[in-house]
Amino acid sequence: MAKIRGRKETGTLYFDLFYKGQRCREQTALEDTSANRKKLERILERIEFDIQSGTFDYRRYFPHSKMAAKFDTEQPVASTQVLQASGVTGNTTTIATGIVGNTPTFTEFSRTWVVENEVAWRRSHRRTIDDILRRHLLPAFGDKVVGHITKSKILAFRSTLAKVPGRKADTLPAKRINAIMAPLRQILNEAADRFEFTTPFRNIKPLKIVKSDITPFSLDEVKQILETVRADFRDYYAVRFFTGMRTGEIDGLKWKYVDFERRLILVRETIVLGEEDTTKTDGSQREIQMNEAVYQALRNQEQTTRQLSAYVFCTREGNPLDHNNVTKRVWYPLLRHQGLTPRRPYQSRHTAATLWLAAGESPLWIARQMGHTSTEMLFKVYGRFVPNLTRQDGSAFERLLLQSGAATPAASALIAPRAVDTAEVAHDTV
Repeated sequence: MAKIRGRKETGTLYFDLFYKGQRCREQTALEDTSANRKKLERILERIEFDIQSGTFDYRRYFPHSKMAAKFDTEQPVASTQVLQASGVTGNTTTIATGIVGNTPTFTEFSRTWVVENEVAWRRSHRRTIDDILRRHLLPAFGDKVVGHITKSKILAFRSTLAKVPGRKADTLPAKRINAIMAPLRQILNEAADRFEFTTPFRNIKPLKIVKSDITPFSLDEVKQILETVRADFRDYYAVRFFTGMRTGEIDGLKWKYVDFERRLILVRETIVLGEEDTTKTDGSQREIQMNEAVYQALRNQEQTTRQLSAYVFCTREGNPLDHNNVTKRVWYPLLRHQGLTPRRPYQSRHTAATLWLAAGESPLWIARQMGHTSTEMLFKVYGRFVPNLTRQDGSAFERLLLQSGAATPAASALIAPRAVDTAEVAHDTV
């Protein structure tokens, strides 16, 4: 078994390994310290992996070793690809320390990048980054030096992602490819800034994502769902439809965040992949006002789970809901039974927004209820619902002109105030 050993006579470390039936000892100029041992052990892990996978190139790791000639099967790797360990001179064997061209390998720098940034990440985001690194980035770039990764290699990698089978399609969608490329961009941009080279990501734009229309439910459909859903989930879906809460927010809602006196729901925590976490963004921490339907639903739920669990909506054992299980066993069967178009539960959030718009609520108030920091996202996502649902189509300005006398007599004759039929508004809810 390969080891990192120290020479008593010199106080330096060396590799002791077996390759092709021969014992090989490769000296370094690194002092026998804990930090240097850890550094060499990481290299040794790569060596053992390469040996087991049949890709080990002795000269790549030990370019000046006399043993390398015995194992040469192809042209030696250029010595410029290996940075000599600090203090190595003369005929002393050099080693691949993971630093090439004054920049580290992608594997080593990505580890540094993760350690430096994870303090600002949610646990779910850390898992996402780890998954992208493990499944995609490290296999493609792990042993490459960050300073030698070129734009062409990045584009070639992206083209291979476009051929990877997706979960719901023949290939990965553009949104998923962009999500994989995002940490690659961040890592290389940070490396370029830190080691002073030009980032290879320059002028590489994210793939264009085809915008998908939201498909909220009409008020009649909401009523239909609430009248026919299982009784133990009626209050759950009433709160979803009339608050616009995200799945993780409502599944993570605890009784201590329900203020009946002030009729407020305090959004402070979420449930992500079965674990408690902070909200999606700082803006997501908000106070949602309870309308009467939500107030009554929570009062009903209080009779069932207040003494059972800290969570408002929970299993019979008092554990938080598993949204995948609820979606498969309750949500989709209900929509099929009602003959409604299958839609993700997240559409309940869009439904709340469009119903608020239909009622003529202030866009700023709606944005705050939804957890948006401004109305920009509101109009971007729900813009097409605003004129149709609230009748804000210019007629209000026409009435203002008439009332102020600003319109000319001729124009006043042409501008007739249009009354808004409230029943018609309700009919055109979505």
